[in-house]
Amino acid sequence: MLIEFKLQEIAGNVKEAKITELNIKPGDKVTVGDILCCIEANKSSMDITSDSEGIIKDIYVAEGDTVKIGDLLMTIEGEKIETKQAPSLDYFNNMFKPIKKELTTNITIIGGGPGGYVAAIKAAQLGADVVLIEKDVVGGTCLNRGCIPTKALVRSAEIYSHLKNADHFGCSATNISLDMKKVMARKTTVVNQLVQGIKYLLTKHNVKVIEGTGKIIDEKTVLVKNANQETTITTNNIIIATGSKTAKLPIPGSNIPNVIDSTSALELEELPKKLVIIGGGVIGMEFAFIYANFGVDVTVIEYLDEILTACDKDIIEEISKIATNMGIKLYTGSRVKEIIKSEDQQCIVAFDENEETKYLTADKVLMAVGREPFYQELGLEELNIELNDKGKGIRVNDKMLTNIPHIYAIGDVTNKIQLAHVASHQGIIAVQNILGINSVMDYSVIPSAIFTEPEIATVGINEKYADQANIAINVGKFPFAANGKAQTYGETRGFVKLIQEKESGKIIGGSIIGPHATDLLGEITLAIKNNLTAEQIMETIHAHPTTAESIHEAALSLEGGALHFAD
Repeated sequence: MLIEFKLQEIAGNVKEAKITELNIKPGDKVTVGDILCCIEANKSSMDITSDSEGIIKDIYVAEGDTVKIGDLLMTIEGEKIETKQAPSLDYFNNMFKPIKKELTTNITIIGGGPGGYVAAIKAAQLGADVVLIEKDVVGGTCLNRGCIPTKALVRSAEIYSHLKNADHFGCSATNISLDMKKVMARKTTVVNQLVQGIKYLLTKHNVKVIEGTGKIIDEKTVLVKNANQETTITTNNIIIATGSKTAKLPIPGSNIPNVIDSTSALELEELPKKLVIIGGGVIGMEFAFIYANFGVDVTVIEYLDEILTACDKDIIEEISKIATNMGIKLYTGSRVKEIIKSEDQQCIVAFDENEETKYLTADKVLMAVGREPFYQELGLEELNIELNDKGKGIRVNDKMLTNIPHIYAIGDVTNKIQLAHVASHQGIIAVQNILGINSVMDYSVIPSAIFTEPEIATVGINEKYADQANIAINVGKFPFAANGKAQTYGETRGFVKLIQEKESGKIIGGSIIGPHATDLLGEITLAIKNNLTAEQIMETIHAHPTTAESIHEAALSLEGGALHFAD
């Protein structure tokens, strides 16, 4: 029979919504519970699922369309499945009512990630009474599903690579194997140890942690709900630190079983033979090197003309060359059109490159297209809290204050710079302003770390920005191939680059690609923050043999020439 599938309801009691994603096409087979499309209304998204089994006949809407309750979305040739109603629990109603509590505090923080928990500890250190609300696990995405678990995998991949190349160092390693279950178990152990450490610090500083979802009722009231309890918090100040969620592209087929996101990629206990990664940004390239080192055949498809587009051209060229030499295939300037499930449960990725449609097969497809601010559960609409111009992220001033007095926002939810260390510093700035310490957030010297192999680290102004802003600069470079420590370690790829403002002689930017680049970046960051010149770095004695000498040599190249390298 032909079933008309109509829009039955929209969350939030609104009357119309926008189709943001269509997950099916005519001819697709669907069953009860399959996601047919996604809609958005009042900044909240909702999955529309099938109540029938059968074949999609016709679709009457497209992505971007506005629909109302009762509108015909599609027809299904098949059978409508009636779901059985659970028996009434009215008799036990009183037994299942949540416990209601009330408390009063100075600062309430919603979200326990690197912004929220750091703000909580700092506020407590300054003498404030603090409540921290977390609906999942303290540490947020960074600790539980991002920075830390990925670095644990980076280290395992690094050790595996060293074992495979032991002959280069005069060593012999035989019967080398990889146990992904043990790799993942170690990753989980590292994460759990750090989570417990944060819990201890919060307890030590008398921060009250409430598990649940927080909603702001007004500028002085927050309601927290979980399965067993409702807590009404009366508070003098609120800090929103709800972070971000994985972004999705409206690619047909992106919901099939073997298409995964970064969270799922951190849980794979069985390696795919072939992995296609959609997105050549930081997340995509870090996973590309991790899984390539594990022996997986990796391909990266990037929509823009370059991977890691925030980096300078010479950094991009160097890491692209290294990736290619490792066997990572890169398709840039390419748009994924569709992901198709094959008969043998593999994925077929159709994409356009230079106006030609190409196809790749893979066991897994990783969607690594970034993250977007998450604030849908907070009740911002009712409070009239302003969003940024593009509607992405909460608008804040340089004190981290929203347009509503006493309500602050920090971290990814502001969509300023999505880095854990930025969130932490924003949290400190917000707390200081709440407690009467006048502070402003300075984004001019933000270090960035990319854990490819080798690592990439950048800070301050790069050549791209200097050219666009018409800033006259000098560039000093020194290759790790000319560094003694790098030679002994067998890690000679990459270079250090310093950007000097011609007029003042100050160091205003730096980029490193090479061994332990992320650890070396601190010196350059400190130099820029304190307006140091190349001459001051030159006059600072650097220990030998260390990779830090490469920073000294790059400074020398700005002022007369490096000592251990000649172009």
